[in-house]
Amino acid sequence: MATSFLQIDNLTKSYGDRMLFDGVTFGVYEGDKIGVIAKNGTGKSTLLNIIAGIESADSGDVTFRNGLKVGILEQTPRFAPGSSIMDACLLGDNAMCHAIAEYETALLSGDNDRLNEAIHDMDAASAWDYEDKMKQLLGQLNLHDITASTDNLSGGQAKRVALARVILGEPDLIILDEPTNHLDIEIIEWLENYLTRSRVTLLMVTHDRYFLDRVCNKIIEIDRQQIFTYEGNYDYYLRRRQERIDAITSEMAKVKNTLRKEQEWMRRQPQARAGKAKYRIDAFYDLKKRSHVDLSDDNVELNVKSSYIGSKIFEARGINKRFGDKVILDDFNYTFARYEKLGIIGHNGAGKSTFIKMLQGIVPADSGEWNVGETVRFGYYSQEGIEFDDNKRVIDAITEIAEDIVVNGDVRYTPMQFLTHFLFSPTDQQKYIHTLSGGERARLHLAAVLMRSPNFLILDEPTNDLDIMTLGILEDYLAKFKGCLIVVSHDRFFLDSIVDHLFVFEGDGAIKDFPGGYTDYRTWLNAQPKPQAEAEKQAAKTVRERPRRSSDNRMSYKEMREFEALTDEIEKLNTEKAALDAVFNSGEVVDDIIEKSARYEEIKALLDEKEMRWLELSEKDQ
Repeated sequence: MATSFLQIDNLTKSYGDRMLFDGVTFGVYEGDKIGVIAKNGTGKSTLLNIIAGIESADSGDVTFRNGLKVGILEQTPRFAPGSSIMDACLLGDNAMCHAIAEYETALLSGDNDRLNEAIHDMDAASAWDYEDKMKQLLGQLNLHDITASTDNLSGGQAKRVALARVILGEPDLIILDEPTNHLDIEIIEWLENYLTRSRVTLLMVTHDRYFLDRVCNKIIEIDRQQIFTYEGNYDYYLRRRQERIDAITSEMAKVKNTLRKEQEWMRRQPQARAGKAKYRIDAFYDLKKRSHVDLSDDNVELNVKSSYIGSKIFEARGINKRFGDKVILDDFNYTFARYEKLGIIGHNGAGKSTFIKMLQGIVPADSGEWNVGETVRFGYYSQEGIEFDDNKRVIDAITEIAEDIVVNGDVRYTPMQFLTHFLFSPTDQQKYIHTLSGGERARLHLAAVLMRSPNFLILDEPTNDLDIMTLGILEDYLAKFKGCLIVVSHDRFFLDSIVDHLFVFEGDGAIKDFPGGYTDYRTWLNAQPKPQAEAEKQAAKTVRERPRRSSDNRMSYKEMREFEALTDEIEKLNTEKAALDAVFNSGEVVDDIIEKSARYEEIKALLDEKEMRWLELSEKDQ
């Protein structure tokens, strides 16, 4: 029987007269990888916050197994002001953390005595393995400067540091709130692979459907203040959820049919009911109560059509852009076609957002020309969001943009009517903007963009704060959108659903135009020969006996001699490295510690280089 890690019993939470969930009960067991799904505003993050101890419930109990180590990744990570990446990853106030921090400082100081003392403290605290693990993990997350201040990190960098901090804590259970937000696709796939292989137990909220499908083995849905549990991944959940809805709909049809008959009986004169069993009257009221269950889904209504767009969209001629030594665009030329749907992907900081801002004239090019068609009407959903006045009400913010909203050429809405299509009830429209959740802000932003009936939509990371249901509606709308579209997104499912081709920002101003969606691109990429750097990562760190292979790819005489020499050189380097390890671990004072440390780093680099070449030659037959 699986070990219970966490038990939730009769948990209830409300805000004022708005009930989020009522009497929720479920368990988390060792090996569970659970995804929590619900519409925005129905309590997903609140549920995680209550479990994590950040918020309190109105009633109910949260019970962890004794001694359970829990790691928490918040949606917006927070670090101590002035701390470095290394500080953020050194968990706790203990001898090991102090030893590592002092060792890193001593390395930079050039003080020989201080470094010797720091090495002694590292030995005493058994801190070498943790430091190596920390640096390796941060390197995999593309965080190479561990002395960088957390005060200056981008959203994506902060999320990666927080991820490293959680993983390094080696928790039994990890609670993740939107772990993929602000991460580029490469890191999302790294995290996906790590969590799939890891035996750690997970409880998370995410809107990334591929992530849910590939990582989770259980889905919990919050729906109408109750929870429903599905043993399987996201694809299984979709099938079983539809079966559940179909069964409830069928049952409700039977209830209403029976209710009509009982209603006729109840309407008769009291004499006609005289002597009848009281249970039938009670059953009638029970049926009436059951028939009032609302099975309708409140969804965003995106029924706004684009305005007319001509055949000329935009041409880019010789566009160049750089920030110092960093090249964003290098002699970029492109002619955008009518009704084209383009996805943009690439590493964080590669220039994706800068590109779309340049197209709209928000950021100037260093040289070159953008030639935009006269009929083009941009609608820009920015990653930063619209700068609404937080002290204004929702209805006032939209009214300031337009008091009379005309869509589809002749359909007129008042701001109040238009906002109801984006799930803002009359009560919600009176909320102050600073009280809105991330999902509500995203819907308000989307309403402000679409109320102008744009014919060229530019969406910069639109999926970050939208729930899965709203994302599905947005995808359907964009697939049928009779206009042009550019979308920057890390959501692979979203890209696969709507784009015709991709711009892959490869860095240093290089842009690859790939025909197809993200899955097509990933399949193509996996079929390409691995770059040398990847082969180096896969190389064994110790010399192994060369395997026999049957192939026509034979070594030349020169290569055979090189292979033999490499074997001897690698053995000597490993011997020298072991000798230095013994010196460093001896605890004795080393006079030339700085020179020996430099030589140690040089040996590691030489071993990486020679082992990679040894592995390359070992693939050939003698």
